[in-house]
Amino acid sequence: MSDHTPGATPASDGPVFLKGHGTENDFVIVPDPDGVLDLGPAQVARLCDRRAGIGGDGLLRVVRSAAHPEAAALAGDAEWFMDYRNADGSVAEMCGNGVRVFARYLVHAGHAKPGDLAVATRAGVRRAHVAEDGPDGRPGDVTVDMGRAVLPGPESVEVSVGGRRWPARNVNMGNPHAVAFVEDLGHAGDLLTAPSVAPDGAYPDGVNVEFVVDRGPAHVAMRVHERGSGETRSCGTGACAVAVAVARRDGADPAVTGRSATCTVDVPGGRLVITEHPDGRVEMTGPAVIVAEGVILSDWLATTA
Repeated sequence: MSDHTPGATPASDGPVFLKGHGTENDFVIVPDPDGVLDLGPAQVARLCDRRAGIGGDGLLRVVRSAAHPEAAALAGDAEWFMDYRNADGSVAEMCGNGVRVFARYLVHAGHAKPGDLAVATRAGVRRAHVAEDGPDGRPGDVTVDMGRAVLPGPESVEVSVGGRRWPARNVNMGNPHAVAFVEDLGHAGDLLTAPSVAPDGAYPDGVNVEFVVDRGPAHVAMRVHERGSGETRSCGTGACAVAVAVARRDGADPAVTGRSATCTVDVPGGRLVITEHPDGRVEMTGPAVIVAEGVILSDWLATTA
């Protein structure tokens, strides 16, 4: 690969890509500052394909807010827009791990410095804090203000896998979640297909389903089926939804108690720490790492409709 500034497109061939992950929820990152790339669903799905493409749970297109029609109104609050796509090419409102990786990329590319920064998403502006790297060079954690959880009706839905059924808490973190507390994470099955959710019509645009077991006080583990991606190693908004559901189940709603509630959430890819404050703000802290850079060959990309 030719020398280039991170995030710049080399003259030799197609667009630059990077690969990053947050607790092993991995993403293809495509810098497109001026919003000139037209990546259709089929191209995104091919890029995210783990055998025929680069591979990822989703794609993060990095666009200046002013250059994207969905984010132009947010340009005064956040210079950069996270155009997030699921692995099947469908558009999603938000991705919590994706925001952390996106913020890490902005620092990696020199678009921002460690510290506080803002990211525009389809669910609104998210504030992030990128900690300084450690003395050993290990990237610092990234904390994201995920906004406020909404608990829309119906408060409880039902999730089923095979012959098992569980009540689930309906939580929206900018995208929809159904949180089910189970006795064993293995009861979720292989999660290759989406769990059934009732009543019909509760989630007209699909839903992310979290299966949760207790590990200790304010400490849980989860598996998740993300709409459009299948089971992933981690889901940031899902971990936030789980923490909110745990607080409500345990009678620790910060709006009622006046005290922040912190929950440790173990995911297959690592650990996230979620804090809900009395004003409703939910903060998520965890790692985010850039692992590779490369170039997408134009001829290959052009062969996908």
